[in-house]
Amino acid sequence: MKKIILFVLLVAPLILYVYFSMVKHNSLFLPKITKNVNELPVCSTLDKQPVHLTGKISIIGFPGDDITPRKEAIFNLNQKINAKYRGFTDFQMVMLLPTGDEQKVTALQESLKRMGDISDWKFVFANPADIRAFHASLKVKEPLDAHCGSPYVYIIDKERALRGRKGSDSKGAVGFKDGYNMFIVSELHNDMTDDVKIMLREYRLALKQNNVYQQAAKRKI
Repeated sequence: MKKIILFVLLVAPLILYVYFSMVKHNSLFLPKITKNVNELPVCSTLDKQPVHLTGKISIIGFPGDDITPRKEAIFNLNQKINAKYRGFTDFQMVMLLPTGDEQKVTALQESLKRMGDISDWKFVFANPADIRAFHASLKVKEPLDAHCGSPYVYIIDKERALRGRKGSDSKGAVGFKDGYNMFIVSELHNDMTDDVKIMLREYRLALKQNNVYQQAAKRKI
């Protein structure tokens, strides 16, 4: 009986993890589009706290040198993504924008606070050249505009890999998606919500597997 229990605890989670890593998109695995994305450039924040991608599940966006035109899109992102997943361990919303828009961002934060907890939001400021170099490391389809801005946001995992969709979905349709347009509510509500959920499930499954191994190791000791 003990051997059966040990088998279930050790092998079953591993089998599930391998299976979900091999099946198509609508599973518990979100494909890696770009590996080894750069760490965030040297930047400043309103609260003077450092922000890093390594070890975090990050949603990253590029509001540009004037956040005002993207205010509505930020609200969309807050309601459709942050409101659903805030509070998850190691989850953060990172907006990377050129230095100089701090006052407008402060005003935006006050508006967001009235909509709920914004502790996962990180607004970071860097010079335009560093922002463009970081964006280039994503290797995505949509370029930054002349203001270092983009309507697209991206999912970066704890190992700094860009996650998205590629290959066939569960219905056999071939598709590719490396970013999500935050001005399109339906895209955030459907595609991005599902993909972030898959990302979080993947890490939860891996965490459970590690806990099982640790418990088994203690029993042996």
